[in-house]
Amino acid sequence: MAGTAGTPGTPRVLRAMNDRAALDLLLEHGPLSRTRIGKLTGLSKPTASQLLARLEAAGLVLAGGTTEGRPGPGAQLYEVNPAAAYAAGLDVTPGRILAAVADVTGRTVGRYELPTPGRRPAVPVVQQVTDALDGAVKAAGLARGDLHRLVIGTPGAFDPGTGRLRYASHLPGWHSPALLDELAAALPMPVEYENDVNLAAVAEQRLGAARGHEDFVLLWNQEGLGAALVLGGRLHRGWTGGAGEVGFLPVPGAPLVRKVSRTGSGGFQELAGSQALAGLARESGVTDVPSGPYTEVAAALVARAARADADDDPHRRLLQTYATRLATGLASLVSVLDPELVVLSGTSLTAGGEALRDLVRDELEELAASRPRLAVGDVTEHPVLRGALESALATTRDEVFDTSR
Repeated sequence: MAGTAGTPGTPRVLRAMNDRAALDLLLEHGPLSRTRIGKLTGLSKPTASQLLARLEAAGLVLAGGTTEGRPGPGAQLYEVNPAAAYAAGLDVTPGRILAAVADVTGRTVGRYELPTPGRRPAVPVVQQVTDALDGAVKAAGLARGDLHRLVIGTPGAFDPGTGRLRYASHLPGWHSPALLDELAAALPMPVEYENDVNLAAVAEQRLGAARGHEDFVLLWNQEGLGAALVLGGRLHRGWTGGAGEVGFLPVPGAPLVRKVSRTGSGGFQELAGSQALAGLARESGVTDVPSGPYTEVAAALVARAARADADDDPHRRLLQTYATRLATGLASLVSVLDPELVVLSGTSLTAGGEALRDLVRDELEELAASRPRLAVGDVTEHPVLRGALESALATTRDEVFDTSR
């Protein structure tokens, strides 16, 4: 029937397409005048005026200030209404849950960190999740019911067939087959679950070094060693969600690890994971290896090594050997996927900056036939959490900004 929502080419659908184009422009550019929106969308002044009036009445845009610096009265500026929707993200590690809430423009309005120490959690996972989320919601001055969507990032992946968390034996309390049903019952908004490294890739694709790239690999090294695979602009998760679990990859230079599902580790992880950096530093002749959590120690060692200039400096030898080990595993990924770009992310990689990037690139040119561009990740402040928010916001915007309904 002509004129119904969703029928291509009908006035309602065309108006909705123009509405979405204008909202996306306001998100990208910030406050814009009616004239500027008209020029950017190709709409006439009367049509742009009707569009803005429609969006303002729907509560999706606000009339704010006026343009300045030109003769005569300033033009009215319009912006996306931040309170049109809210979304949340969680970044889960064995030691803490980091939660944040963002308004529909992407601005973080509340954040909360819940420590979760211990191999056997005294508090059930469902309560941990709700406590962390409520802390961020309270910091934002909101209530749970104000959230449109939540994305939870964890190590490993939930098997789509069984609902159980796989590839993350080190995450206590998250392996019950009933967990997803229990979380769904406790949370009033739609909830999605995603691998933490995949979310770091989402953040880089939306905001960082992978913007504009449809095919890239993100190599992550922090609590664990993993990769995210983006092919044709989409995350490739694999049959069980385990695509990118490269820490289990058998590689030259490391003993063959068997029964990896029990050990929670593999050849590439043993060769180049963050936990190997302290020992590698000592083997390289570094005498002042710091103490502390292995992720912090690894980042500190790599950062110090990246500042070393002399070839005979033990820190420089550490960086070179580390680069060789990273390139050894990357060569397999590059040979199979032939990506346009490889992004180095996670504190044990970003701490090395351009110095480590250049060494890995040089080694990779010797080990692989293809020549992807290597870049250091730009999203260095809680990239998993940022990716969770970006993922939640993308779906939320599709729902809230759809004016064809």
